[in-house]
Amino acid sequence: MSPTAADPAIAAATVVLLREGAAGGDGTWQLLLLERHAATAFAGGAMVFPGGRVDPGDAAVAADPALAEGFALLDPTDAAARVAAAREAFEEAGVILGHGAGGDTAATERAVWRARINARTATWAEFLRATGTRLDAALLLPFAHWVPPAAAPIARRFDTLFYLARLPAGAEVSPDGGEAVTAHWTTPAAAVARADAGEIGLVFPTRRNLERLAQYLTLDALWSATAAREVTRIQPAIVDRDGTPWITIPEDCDYPVTAEPLASLRRE
Repeated sequence: MSPTAADPAIAAATVVLLREGAAGGDGTWQLLLLERHAATAFAGGAMVFPGGRVDPGDAAVAADPALAEGFALLDPTDAAARVAAAREAFEEAGVILGHGAGGDTAATERAVWRARINARTATWAEFLRATGTRLDAALLLPFAHWVPPAAAPIARRFDTLFYLARLPAGAEVSPDGGEAVTAHWTTPAAAVARADAGEIGLVFPTRRNLERLAQYLTLDALWSATAAREVTRIQPAIVDRDGTPWITIPEDCDYPVTAEPLASLRRE
């Protein structure tokens, strides 16, 4: 069934995990991309940042000072999305964006909790409480806000808030093997080059955000520039250019590429 103007977009959150380049290298920073399982309903087989829907329980976690710090003064939508982004980082990549005992919990115990959360037999709040972990809103920096137009010819419309987060010291990434089958640390420019070579698939927002991220030579420069910039809602539009449909995004929003022929777009 095609979406209609009345179909609401699904609230979602995405986290771009960042790390400094490998020791002894050229210092180039990297980000994490996950390869989605080919059978997943959305973006099957594509390379994506960890992310997913905002769950009803995410707002409750954000409102509980025993489980989350720095959330009280945030807009409720932002607060719930930051919790969702942290949850997805754990569910899909095994990374804990918080403080306390969670990161010190034995790997086997974390794996059991992760499997239970992904199977929906345990909740994110139960894991945080049981391991004494508190999420920290300051670890997630608002980066972007994307939502397709209501009339877009796509099966699922996600109203997505993107966040940046540095990989915690000592953390190791492992794909969950369900939604995410492989994990790849890469530079943004290298990921775009691989997509151009046909080696990987990228959905439109992921590619545009990789191009934006590639403008920054250091993590400190990226973090400072993002913190100083107000997040703008990006809603792509389809326009006709000499009889050819193009998908475009607004200018002057820190995106170096703002248009692409619709025919080249990966559809979901």
